[in-house]
Amino acid sequence: MMRVTVIYDNHAGYRKGPLGAHGFSVFVEVDGTGVLVDTGADGEVLLGNMEKLGVSPGEIDYVFLTHGHYDHTGGLKALLEARRNPVEVIAHPEIFRHRIAIKPFRRNIGMPFTREELEDAGARFVLKREPFEFAPGIWSSGEIPRRTWDRAVGYIEENGNLVRDTVPDDVALIIDSGEESVVITGCGHSGVLNIVQHARNLLDRPVGVLMGGLHLLGVGRELLDDIVNNPPAGKIYAGHCTGVDSYAYLKSRLGDGMGLLHVGRSFEI
Repeated sequence: MMRVTVIYDNHAGYRKGPLGAHGFSVFVEVDGTGVLVDTGADGEVLLGNMEKLGVSPGEIDYVFLTHGHYDHTGGLKALLEARRNPVEVIAHPEIFRHRIAIKPFRRNIGMPFTREELEDAGARFVLKREPFEFAPGIWSSGEIPRRTWDRAVGYIEENGNLVRDTVPDDVALIIDSGEESVVITGCGHSGVLNIVQHARNLLDRPVGVLMGGLHLLGVGRELLDDIVNNPPAGKIYAGHCTGVDSYAYLKSRLGDGMGLLHVGRSFEI
């Protein structure tokens, strides 16, 4: 049995109380193991939504970070302080890259904390580049090969120069549900088609559900038609950085195969 509760998303949904804000976080329960995937951008919003949705920081056995952008890691320190007990944080070794955006103005978009201050607050980092199973049936994808289009954004600074950030730390949570797998992305910077193919290869089974931010905001029709013509999963639940127009187009073409994520949505898979 697997249950997913959306804790943090750009869209607040239709339930009084929880707040929508830029970022992403879902709480996943798999056979008694609780995994918080990402922590949104703001700790106050994260903890407030958790309280309103009945999710206690103490229920979290693992924190899984899909990549090192602020809108997926900004709530981590507040969560650690609310727990008061150490917790394993699963991520890629490049999670602490210093990241920069230049539009509409230059600013930092990486994790807003140092590793040291997070460890002082109770983080026990498990950082690996390769795929690995960190709890029964629950996998980190590890680095994802990019055979087709990807959605990497931003820059890093090397020797005083700005170079494109390939976001190598973009990983996905993969859950082995038996005959199929469930894949949860944060932003999908590796490209959702690449992510799903990697998950298929890793567990040797089809992807029944793809869920999370798909980073399709403002993309052309050609990329969207790649998804329409080769649906990556039996069911897609999209939120965060998918984009309203892109979601509407995919919904119009995929029908019941497409669903919308919003804060407070909870369902069993």
